[in-house]
Amino acid sequence: MAGISNARFCLKLIPYGFNMVTLGGYNADKPTVMAAKKIIERGRLEFDFSADELPSIIQEEASLIKDKANVMVSVNLRAVSPDPIIEISRIKEVDVVEINAHCRQMELTSIGCGQTLLMDLERLEDFTREVVRRSNSKVSVKIRGNIPGVDESKVAKVLDESGVDYIHLDAMKPGFNSADLKLVNRVSKMIERAALIGNNSIRDLESARRMLKAGADGISIARAAMNGKLPFNLSLL
Repeated sequence: MAGISNARFCLKLIPYGFNMVTLGGYNADKPTVMAAKKIIERGRLEFDFSADELPSIIQEEASLIKDKANVMVSVNLRAVSPDPIIEISRIKEVDVVEINAHCRQMELTSIGCGQTLLMDLERLEDFTREVVRRSNSKVSVKIRGNIPGVDESKVAKVLDESGVDYIHLDAMKPGFNSADLKLVNRVSKMIERAALIGNNSIRDLESARRMLKAGADGISIARAAMNGKLPFNLSLL
């Protein structure tokens, strides 16, 4: 969660049964940093770091987590090209770099980042294959569901064949206060190698179990954890 998910925040949540935590989303190059400044100006939370200082900040944040907990550390990154993401993958304390093909903020989508990647499968494939080929860490791609004109099944197939380790699906269902579990099931059937992480509207163990039953291999939690704690423990799943 941009502007929220740093080491201090993640360390509060690890005791609730998480085996991976995600830092970011971070803006990893000059175009995305400039876009983020415009987002901040209109009052939305964002991490406000320069592209040059970001690797050292991520190394410090990831080290804080690794020093205190036995979990994997993922870093969600926005960039207009693969190189900044590949650079972060070479930080020893980073287990997973996550390509952000999810953000819908206009300032970022207008420069070709976030969910706009889902609308150009050829570019998405080229971008992802380059990150997979040159990264030292595992690779995840976070995608948003139910975007008009986007076929999530085709997206998942492209990502799976590109060699990613994780596909992180925000199964948002516009107009509903629940995840689109039919979408999760449909996407899961297109994946042969990658692990599917299901996200959206997980508020308790019951909703977590529904996500797993729909076909997700794992789950992620955002909004329910924004206050730094959960009313349930994932180790009970």
